[in-house]
Amino acid sequence: MKNMIKYKDFFASIYYEDTTSTFWGKVEGVEDVITFESNTIEGLKKEFKEVIDEYIKECNMLNKNPHKEYKGSFNIRIQPVLHEKAVLFSKQFNMSLNQFVEMAIREQIEKCEK
Repeated sequence: MKNMIKYKDFFASIYYEDTTSTFWGKVEGVEDVITFESNTIEGLKKEFKEVIDEYIKECNMLNKNPHKEYKGSFNIRIQPVLHEKAVLFSKQFNMSLNQFVEMAIREQIEKCEK
């Protein structure tokens, strides 16, 4: 699993730059680019909380949703054989391919959240 941290309902991916001995993070799931850095993990967590609190304040002042809005549709590319199997499986259970993919994603997320 990728290194991530959470504060409130925001997530950030965490990276380490060896040449400068710096940890840095990038907030995920927002329209804006938000990064932060520190030389320690404790400092990184503190910086993350500070940028999120500031971002929420800015969004409130601008009457803007702080989270990226998702449409609920996306394109995926998979192996043709897997595509065929998914279509045939979904038809056997009287489901659309979209319903099958949604079910598979939901089940995987629920399994990982346990």
